[in-house]
Amino acid sequence: MDVGLRERKKLETRRVLWETAIELFVERGFDNVAMAEIAAAANVSKTTVFNYFGSKEDLVLGPAEEHLDEPARVVRERAPGESPIAALRRHFLAALAERDAATGLSDQPNVLRVQGLITGTPALLSRLYTGAARGQQLLAAELATLVDAPTARLAAAQIAATRMVLTMENRDRILAGESADAVYPEAAARAALAFDLLDGGLAVLFHQVDQG
Repeated sequence: MDVGLRERKKLETRRVLWETAIELFVERGFDNVAMAEIAAAANVSKTTVFNYFGSKEDLVLGPAEEHLDEPARVVRERAPGESPIAALRRHFLAALAERDAATGLSDQPNVLRVQGLITGTPALLSRLYTGAARGQQLLAAELATLVDAPTARLAAAQIAATRMVLTMENRDRILAGESADAVYPEAAARAALAFDLLDGGLAVLFHQVDQG
């Protein structure tokens, strides 16, 4: 079997396991489904499930957690002369325009099911906030290449809080039944305002670093 085919089969197995697990979790409740039941429903061994996902929490949040370093990466890969805040603004607004699930502005059925599952399951909410804290740490580490570490941590906390508030507001409106297209104009305006507020408090510092 060539490498390309092997990788495609792995991705397909991962997709089937994820979809099977979400179906069971939504139908019966996250806490009422065992890994062995997911394996049986997907017609694979329990060992196969654990080869792809270490826990039930991984099955739900693992794909999203692959992007925890995204804000840090956006800062690291920003254009010459572009401030961290400007880069993060550009990236977030572009993601909104694309209805990226990471912004909370997605009304795709699978996304809605996962969002509803997370908000209704304490263990998943706890894991979600743990992941958000890890993303904030990664962002702080990247900002610390520009300013001192305490200042970087303060800036990262403000940026992370802003992104989370924007995302949760979008998510709550979508879960309440509004469409992504209907929410988008206000979501984009609110995000622009939020980054203006960040810009007023943080961009001067980073502009000074870039100019220095």
